[in-house]
Amino acid sequence: MTHPPRPKQLRLIIETDDFDEALRFYRDILGMPEQVAFATDGEDRVAILHAGVATIELATRVHARNIDAVEGVPPGSGSPLRMALEVEDIVDAVARVVDDGVIVLAAPTHTPFRSLNARVQGPAGWQVTLFQECEPLEQRRKRPGFLTDGERERSSEP
Repeated sequence: MTHPPRPKQLRLIIETDDFDEALRFYRDILGMPEQVAFATDGEDRVAILHAGVATIELATRVHARNIDAVEGVPPGSGSPLRMALEVEDIVDAVARVVDDGVIVLAAPTHTPFRSLNARVQGPAGWQVTLFQECEPLEQRRKRPGFLTDGERERSSEP
């Protein structure tokens, strides 16, 4: 059996009516450097911003609501599409976005998944979780509850 080729890059496309505000938020406030991108002219605008290593987190609605509760986001204010960005210093990152007028939905809080998370409101309806890891992945793998979905399925089989 052949394995599918692994992707080399994840590119998340955010369509926005206020390009300048979105660019200011992601590039200038959150610090994602811009790389060259092709566009024609006039209203045809695009910015490709480097966001570090990318992963896709798939979550059931129940899990997403649990994350909202852990992060202290008010009930009903979650978003089905959001991004999470790892930062070096969560306190500094939140202070920086507050200084730029970004709405903080949830202040930094310690999570059961061994990170310090805060949630902010981004443009175009997107919410952004800023997180700082509290311990390495290798250490978390040894803790109860930290399994892959396949491992959870196998452990629940009769």
